Amino acid sequence: MVPPGANPGRLILASASPRRLDLLARLGLVPDAIDPADIDETPLRAELPADHARRLASAKAEATAARHPGCVVLAADTVVAAGRRILPKAEDAAEVAKCLALLSGRRHRVLTALSVIDADGVARHRLSTTIVCFAPLTEAVIRAYAAGGEGVGKAGGYAIQGAAEGFVRRIDGSHSGVVGLPLFETRGLLTASGLLTA
Repeated sequence: MVPPGANPGRLILASASPRRLDLLARLGLVPDAIDPADIDETPLRAELPADHARRLASAKAEATAARHPGCVVLAADTVVAAGRRILPKAEDAAEVAKCLALLSGRRHRVLTALSVIDADGVARHRLSTTIVCFAPLTEAVIRAYAAGGEGVGKAGGYAIQGAAEGFVRRIDGSHSGVVGLPLFETRGLLTASGLLTA
């Protein structure tokens, strides 16, 4: 049941990502509040990439929903994976370069897990998996990209919505999912939660 006095039409985005905010706007949505969850994002021992993304998205949604009863809460987590290996959110240029050297000339997966908790407290989840194939990158290209700073703070050390899109030979799946919020899955979850019209 929706708590008395609650506004079930309120949307809370459990993320401070400006990219996710921009993507939501494509669905005609502006969150009523942005309240990112502060959780430990360290992978568990032997945790697979998809399980990691799902766990973090769920934990973010639950933490934020606890502060906003009776609202619709949307949370997401994006993981870049090379095989079973979870690549980090690059903290500096050196880590960006390390990630790009690993991804150069090979395919990798970008997994974005979504969790939506509706006004009644019902949780719904989806996982978007996209295959991205990078062209071979020279050391000079990797150094230049890393020095530009675009990949710092990004999963896998790159931002597909920026200059790194020029590295992508092929993509199979959701471009918006690689950016951080797969719109098809997001629309489906928010429709099921009563925030959007089917």
